[in-house]
Amino acid sequence: MVKTSLPLTAFFFLLLISSSLAADTGRLFLTVVNHCPFTVWPAIQPNAGHPVLEKGGFALPTNTHRSFSPPTTHWSGRIWGRTGCSHYNGKFSCVTGDCGNRLECNGLGGATPASLAQFDLHHGGHRDLSSYGVSLVDGFNVPMTVTPHEGRGVCPVVGCREDLLRTCPAHLQLRSGHGGHVVACKSGCEAFRTDELCCRNHYNSPQTCRASSHSLFFKHACPSTMTFAHDSPSLMHDCSSPRELKVIFCH
Repeated sequence: MVKTSLPLTAFFFLLLISSSLAADTGRLFLTVVNHCPFTVWPAIQPNAGHPVLEKGGFALPTNTHRSFSPPTTHWSGRIWGRTGCSHYNGKFSCVTGDCGNRLECNGLGGATPASLAQFDLHHGGHRDLSSYGVSLVDGFNVPMTVTPHEGRGVCPVVGCREDLLRTCPAHLQLRSGHGGHVVACKSGCEAFRTDELCCRNHYNSPQTCRASSHSLFFKHACPSTMTFAHDSPSLMHDCSSPRELKVIFCH
């Protein structure tokens, strides 16, 4: 019998692949899923000091998804969905959630009202904890949930599955054009701009910033979301070592 052996270069190549696959099994993935019957343009904004992911935005047609990995140590930021986007006369713009007329937001924030998913991800090393939540503090524009997979500890599905555009009170409605259809639902802060509703100045503390009839509209429909600036911190959930966090539009 003739014995064969791998050349040394091939051996090291296979070892490299095996090491990469082993490392990949420990990676955390963020996956954005669109189950809406229309295209959504997800936008991603990092908090200060953290890198922009996926250039900050892209188009996601109905019934498609896109997965990517945050940095392997620490990343925090937010994801929201833009709706009604189009190119017109060489200009890109969105009816809701627009980020300075750009397809790729590259770190810019979005126009309100918008439903937001918030993340603070510590991955690898001695601390492997993903904190996440869904906020309607800045209003609502599209149903959104965050669904963790394969995590340990307290890892609930959170967010707002309801289409609040159908039930949004008249004084909170944002309409397209003049008298067009409802495209978003404003927060009380955005609708009335008072210090009390915006939790500014004297009202900027857990003791003085309180729920209002406007925030309670969102809270009653979607109780697992944050609906005013000093809402319960327990609405941000700490999940240990999840394999994947899915942001799902129209779950």
